[in-house]
Amino acid sequence: MFNIEEELKKLPAKPGVYIMKDKDDNIIYVGKAVILKNRVRQYFRKTNKTVRIQKMVSLIDHFEYIVTDNEAEALILECNLIKKNMPKFNVLLKDDKTYPYIKIDVKSDFPNVFLTRTLRNDGAKYFGPYANSGSAKEMVNFIKQKFKIRQCKNFKSNKKPCLNYHIKRCLAPCCNYVSKEEYSKQINQIIMLLEGKTDEIVKTLDKEIKEHAEKQEYEKAAMVRDRKLAIEQISEKQKVSNINEKSIDVIGLYKNDISVCIEIFFVRNSKMIAREHYFLDNMREEENKTILSEFVKQYYMRREEIPGKIMIQEEIEDLSVMKNILSEKAGRKVEFKIPQKGEKLRFIEMAINNAKITLENKTKEKQSIVLSLKETLKLEKLPRKIECFDISNISGDYMVAGMCVAIDGAIKRNLSRRFKIKTVFTQDDPRCMEEVVTRRIKHSLENPKGGFGNLPDVIFADGGITQIRAIKRAIAKYEGIDIPVFGMVKDDKHSTKELIDDERKTIKITEEQFNFITNLQDEVHNVAIEYNRKLREKAITKSELDEIPGIGETKKQLLLKTFKSVEGIKKAEISEIAQIKGINEELARKIKEFLG
Repeated sequence: MFNIEEELKKLPAKPGVYIMKDKDDNIIYVGKAVILKNRVRQYFRKTNKTVRIQKMVSLIDHFEYIVTDNEAEALILECNLIKKNMPKFNVLLKDDKTYPYIKIDVKSDFPNVFLTRTLRNDGAKYFGPYANSGSAKEMVNFIKQKFKIRQCKNFKSNKKPCLNYHIKRCLAPCCNYVSKEEYSKQINQIIMLLEGKTDEIVKTLDKEIKEHAEKQEYEKAAMVRDRKLAIEQISEKQKVSNINEKSIDVIGLYKNDISVCIEIFFVRNSKMIAREHYFLDNMREEENKTILSEFVKQYYMRREEIPGKIMIQEEIEDLSVMKNILSEKAGRKVEFKIPQKGEKLRFIEMAINNAKITLENKTKEKQSIVLSLKETLKLEKLPRKIECFDISNISGDYMVAGMCVAIDGAIKRNLSRRFKIKTVFTQDDPRCMEEVVTRRIKHSLENPKGGFGNLPDVIFADGGITQIRAIKRAIAKYEGIDIPVFGMVKDDKHSTKELIDDERKTIKITEEQFNFITNLQDEVHNVAIEYNRKLREKAITKSELDEIPGIGETKKQLLLKTFKSVEGIKKAEISEIAQIKGINEELARKIKEFLG
C-alpha cells in the first residue's frame, strides 16, 4: 500500500523528475524539480492551486521519481517522458510528424521537391514543419512554377520528354537534356529560398541574366528575370521593418475563457518566412509565464532547427537552463529576449494580436453559446462539456437510454453513448434515468481516461422535474460531486418548449440557446430511438430466423443483407431466396413456409 505522506518524507533534496500516477497506474503528470523534496511536497499542501492542478492532485494514487545529476538533465528527461507518455495534465503539443515538411532528396542525381509528413534519416533536406499545410503547398507550387525542376514522382530515363518540358516547366533530365551541375544550380537556389536567403538568390540570378544576355540568349535571360521578380515579390512580403536579425522566433500568447493560443513568427534574414499557432485547452487557468515555460520546453526540445534568438513577452521558468540546453543542441549561442520597447516590442505585440485573432476566430460561435449559457443558467463555471440523456421504450419493452455530448458548444457524435437498462423491469422512466446517470458517473470515476472522459459541467434531461430529480438522486450517490441539472420540456408536438431548473422554474432562453438546446434534444432522442429500434429488430430477427433448421449465422446475415429485413424475406419469391449462396430451392421453400 502506497502511503503518500510516508513517501514524501523519503524524497531526496536533489534534482530530478517526478511522475504522478492514478490508481490504474496511468501516468497523469510529469514534472521536473531542482529539489525533488520541496517541489513534490507542494502538491499535497494547502496552497493556492489552479483548477487543473487541483483536479490532477485529486487523482494521484502514487508517484515515482528519477534523480538526475543536474537541472538540465532533469529538464531533458521531463520533456522526453512527456512526449512518450502524453500525460493528460501536461502541455501536449501535436507531434511534428503530423505536420508537413518540404523535402528535397539532395542525394539524388536530379532531386525533386515535394511535401512529406515523415522525417527520415535518409540524407535528404527537410524544411519545416509547417503548421499551416496550405502555406507549405503554396510554396511547393511556387517552386514548381518558377524553377524548371522535374515534376514526376518516379524518375526514370526516357527517349522523349513529357509535356512539362514543352511548356518550359522542366529541363528534362530524364532525356539527358541538362547536366547534373546545371540542374544543381536550381536546387541550390531553391534551398536558399527555403532558408530565407533571398538576397543571395537575387545576386545569383542577376549574374545568370547577365551571362545569358552576353551570349544573346535573350529567351533564357527573360525566364531568369521572371523568376527573380517573383522571388523579390515574396521577399518584399516577408520583410520585417527594422528587425535586423538573421534567425529569430517571436512568440505571442493570448488566452480567453475557452482556450489558449500561442502564435510563433519565424524571422530569417530580416524576413518573416512562416508562422505557426497552437491551442492549449487545458492551460487557460495558468499564469502566462507558466504556459510559456511549458510550451517553450516542449516545443524547442523536439525541433531540429533552433533559432539564434527567441523573443517572448515575459520571463519564464527554467530560462537559464533552456538557454544552455538549446545552445548545446544548436552548436552555437541561443538567446532569449523580452523586448521592453521599440520595433521588437511591437513585433511581440503583433504576435499576441495574431494569437488573439486566431483564437477568436476559432472559438467565436462556440464561445458565444457557452458564455451565454453560463450567464443564463447562472452557473459557477463555463459549461464546456454538456451531456444530455433520454429514455426510450415501447410499453416497457426494449428499455434503453441515449446520451449525447456537446463540447464547447459543438455536438460531438463520436462521444454519444447507448445504455441498455439493467435494473428496471417495468415502464418507469425516472428510475431508468437514475440507473443510467449512476452508471455514467461511475465510468468516469473508475476510468477517467476511458471512453466517457471527464464528468460533464452540466446535464440536460429530456423531460421535466421527475427526470431532473432522478438525475439528482444519481449524482447524490457520489460524495463531492455537484453537477447542475436542467430539464428540456417538450410540447404536444414533441418540440422543445422550455427549459426548467430543479425548482421547476422556467428559464428564459435566447433564440440561439433555444436552437442549440433543440439540436441537443433531437440528437439524444435519435441516439435512444435508434438503439431501441436496433434491439427490436434484433429480437424479431432472432425469434424468427434463428429457429429455422439449416439457417446458421452466415446464411442469416446473407439473407438480411440481401432482403434488408425479415419482412423483405417474407415478400421474396422462393427462386429469389434460392439465389443466396448456400441456400438451395428446398431450403428456400422451408424458409418461406416457416416465415409464413
